[in-house]
Amino acid sequence: MAKTELAGIDTRAPKDFDKLATKEKINKILEELNELQNLLYAEGKHSVLIVIQGMDASGKDGVIRNVFGKLNPQGVMVKSFKAPTTEELSHDFLWRIHSHAPAKGMIQIFNRSHYEDILITRVHKWCDDETAKKRMKAINNFEKLLAEHNNTIILKFYLHISRDEQQGRLQERIKDPAKQWKYNENDFAEAKLWKEYMTMYEDCFENCNDIPWTVVPADQNWYKEYIIAKQLRDALTGLKMQYPGLKK
Repeated sequence: MAKTELAGIDTRAPKDFDKLATKEKINKILEELNELQNLLYAEGKHSVLIVIQGMDASGKDGVIRNVFGKLNPQGVMVKSFKAPTTEELSHDFLWRIHSHAPAKGMIQIFNRSHYEDILITRVHKWCDDETAKKRMKAINNFEKLLAEHNNTIILKFYLHISRDEQQGRLQERIKDPAKQWKYNENDFAEAKLWKEYMTMYEDCFENCNDIPWTVVPADQNWYKEYIIAKQLRDALTGLKMQYPGLKK
């Protein structure tokens, strides 16, 4: 894949996108997704893995709430991968990931994912470049395994927020009582490593794109949610699913 340069990609919706009209489209798409998820669950032939990556305050939780929160909770699971435990560190880096891969009929969301092992680990020099390249190859093979052996549709989204918008949202976590529970002093320290993170994300997109990434402009929540909901709707529609008949 050609190298992605995030600095050259807009973080806002194209100017011809109307906010109110787009929100109406989102509501229609969510109605369609409700039916498509039911089909996915009933047919039981495919699974879906949604990978959501992004800098702090890019809106990962909001996407999960506003897009996937409308679906039947019996068919959707969310996993947030934090710093690995001592037990997890004693295994290969994908060991803790594989058990959360989606079963047929399910939609699994990774709020941060296996990609943290080639992102934050490289920014902080916990993982050298040689090891990172080996991990990238393993990630490509892992995703190929899921796609080929469990009919898993994998959608990978990077929420592309501007540095100014991120700072504004982090400040809101200090001032807004409804958001103070999200405050983490370390977020500001990580934000200072912006350039390093952009470099590692760009390298990730270049080397882990066998299943392509979607860079989602994330400064405006309504546009971000539209892009993700639409891509999921289109992917599920393309499966041409059918309800099974009466069980014999």
